[in-house]
Amino acid sequence: MGTKPRSLRRRAALATAAALALAPAAGCERDGETRETGETGGTGETAAPTPAPVARHLGSPGARPEIVAMLRESDAAAYHVSDGGGRAWLERGPDQPPATVHDHRDRFRLVYEVGPHGVASGGAIHLQVSPFWGWSTPQVEHREAPGFTEVRAVPADIGFRAETLDEGLLAMAITGRPLVAGDRLEIVYGAGPAGAATDHYAERRSRFWFAVDGDGDGSRRFLPDSPWIEVLPSEATELVVNLPSVARPGETVPVRVAALDAVQNTGVVFEGPLRFVDPPPGLELPPAPAFERGGGGRLAFDVVAREPGVHRLVVEAGGLRAESNPMLVAQEGSRVLWGDLHGHTALSDGTGLPEDYFRYARDVAALDVVALTDHDHWGVQPLVRHPELWDEIRAETARFHEPGRFVTLLGFEWTSWLHGHRHVLYAGDDGPVIDSIAEQTDAPDELWAALEGHDALTVAHHSAGGPIATDWSFPPHPHFEPVTEVVSVHGSSEALDAPGSIYDPVPGNFVRDVLDRGFRLGFVGSGDSHDGHPGMFEKPYQGGLAAILSEDFTREGVLAALRARRVYATNGARILLRVAVGTAPMGDVVERAPDEVRSETLYVQAYAPAPLARVELVRSGVLLEPLEVGAEREVTLLAELPDVRHGEYVYVRVVQENGGAAWSSPIFFGAR
Repeated sequence: MGTKPRSLRRRAALATAAALALAPAAGCERDGETRETGETGGTGETAAPTPAPVARHLGSPGARPEIVAMLRESDAAAYHVSDGGGRAWLERGPDQPPATVHDHRDRFRLVYEVGPHGVASGGAIHLQVSPFWGWSTPQVEHREAPGFTEVRAVPADIGFRAETLDEGLLAMAITGRPLVAGDRLEIVYGAGPAGAATDHYAERRSRFWFAVDGDGDGSRRFLPDSPWIEVLPSEATELVVNLPSVARPGETVPVRVAALDAVQNTGVVFEGPLRFVDPPPGLELPPAPAFERGGGGRLAFDVVAREPGVHRLVVEAGGLRAESNPMLVAQEGSRVLWGDLHGHTALSDGTGLPEDYFRYARDVAALDVVALTDHDHWGVQPLVRHPELWDEIRAETARFHEPGRFVTLLGFEWTSWLHGHRHVLYAGDDGPVIDSIAEQTDAPDELWAALEGHDALTVAHHSAGGPIATDWSFPPHPHFEPVTEVVSVHGSSEALDAPGSIYDPVPGNFVRDVLDRGFRLGFVGSGDSHDGHPGMFEKPYQGGLAAILSEDFTREGVLAALRARRVYATNGARILLRVAVGTAPMGDVVERAPDEVRSETLYVQAYAPAPLARVELVRSGVLLEPLEVGAEREVTLLAELPDVRHGEYVYVRVVQENGGAAWSSPIFFGAR
C-alpha cells in the first residue's frame, strides 16, 4: 500500500514494540499553540559464598533499552490541542442486546465525531481494540474474514484512507479537506459475515479505544471516555469450592463455592440447592445452602470444625461436582493465609475493573490476601500519568480491606525493561507510583531509595527469563526485598529442573543461583494474571499463589510474615506444607558458627489436594534424590542432613501427580 505517512509509521512502531497502544498528557507551549507533553502506555557439602560486590548497571539479560527509549520519546513529545479531540460512542441495533458475550462473534457500530479544534489533512483517527484477549483485529481488506470493518464519512466529501497498522489497531488517515467540528466517521466493526470475535474473558467495561492525531505530526491522544461494552460470561461448566487450610477445633470458618464458565468467568446464571456428598462427620454443615437467582453463581456459608483431623468437602450443584482443598483442624501449627500478590486489570494491560478484581479474589478464589499491581508505565493510560487511576486503585484497595476476613495490599508494578520487573507492596492505604523509565528511578537501588520512609516491600518476578529476566547485579535489598516470586503464569524461576520452568530461561539467573551467591530470599508464588481472575488459573497449575504463615490476619501480620520469610509458594495447588529443622520453620536461620559442622533432621509434612508424585530436597544448590511418598495425599517425613556447614541452605519441593507443586522457603544455616 506504499509508504505510510509519518503519523502511521510512528504509531505502528509504537504499537508493535508495546503490543499495546501507547498514549499521551501534561502541558507545554510550542509555536504559539497550546501543546501537551506525552504520556505512554505503554547436596552440596561446601559452604555457600559470601555475597560479593558486583558491577553496577550491567542490565538484565535480555534488557530492552529500545522500549525504554520509545517510552521516553513518547513522554517527551509535544501534543497539539486537537490531539485527542472529539467524542465517540457505541450504537447497538434494535436486534442487538446492550451487552455481548465472551468468545462470541458480534457486530459493533461505533461513531466518532470531530471536536471543536478539528482534524487537519494528514491527521488520523485510530481505533484500538485489545491486542491481548482474542478480539479480531479491525481490517478493511477481506470482507469474509473476522474483523472486517466498514468506515463511512459524514458528510460524504471527507477524504480518508483506512488501514490496519498492527494487531488490534486501525487508522483512518485524513487525505482530503480538514475535518471540522461535527464531522463524523461511522465505523461498523465486524461488518462481514464472520463478524468480530469478542473478548476471551468477561469484562464489565471493555473499551473500544479511540485516539486522535489532530495535526498530522504522528502524535496522538486517546479519548479518556472512549466507548465500551459489557462482555458477559457463558453457561456454567465448573464448580469450585475452597476451605481455609488450617482451622482450630470448634472454630467457625468460611466456605466459598462458585460456579464458573469454561474460562473461569464469574457472574454466570446459576441457581438451585447445593448438596454435600458423603459429608465429613468432623464438620458441622448448614442444612440447605443454595445458589440464589441473581447471585452470579457465588455462594458463601460457614461451617464449624468440630473434630481434629484433615477434612475435604465434596459438593454438587446443577450437575457439577467439586472437591475442596484439604483443611487441617488442629490446635497447633501456623495458619496459612492464601494470597495472590501480583496481578493486573484493564487499568494497564489486563482485563476488568479493580472492583471486580478484588471481588473475584474474595468471593470466587477465596483468597485471604490480594494485591492489585497494575503497571507504572505500561498501558493506554499509565498510572504515572493518570493519578485518577491510582486514586481508583487506592480507593478500591481500602474499600475491600477487612482485617480478619480479607486483607488487601496497595501495590503497583515497577516495569523496568532495563533491570527486570518488580512489584511494590505498601503496608498502608497510600504510597507513590514510582516511574521505571524516569532516569532518577530507573535502577533497582534508585527504586529502593525512593521507597525510604515508606513501609513497603518489593518483589522481583519472572526473574529467570520470561518477558525479561532480573538484573541480579543489584543484590536484593535486605529490608525491602526479603522474598522473591518463584512461580507465576510465566512458569517457575526456581531452577531449570523445576516443574514448569519458565520460558526463555537465562542460565545462571534462576533463584537457586542467587541463593548460591549467599543471598537469603523467601519464596512466594503469585499469578501475574491479566485475565481478572486473581487466585484462579484457566490452565491448571500454570499460575502462582503465596502461602503466608501468620496468626495475625492483618496487613501488619502479612507484612511481618513476608519480612520473616514465613512463606511458601505454589503454582496454584492449595497444598498445606510444613517444613522445619528443629524449631526453625521455613525461612528461618539456624545458628551455625563458621567452623561448626553438625548433622540436622529436616521435618516435612504435606497435605495435598491430589496424590503426590514426589517430595524433593534441594541442599545448597544440589537436587537430592526424591523421598518416597507412594501416591499418598498426606505425608509426614524426616530427612537426615549430614555435616551441615555455615552458609548452607535447604528447601523442599512437593510435586503432585497432576503437576501441582509447592516450594518451601529455604532454611538457612549461619549467623542471623
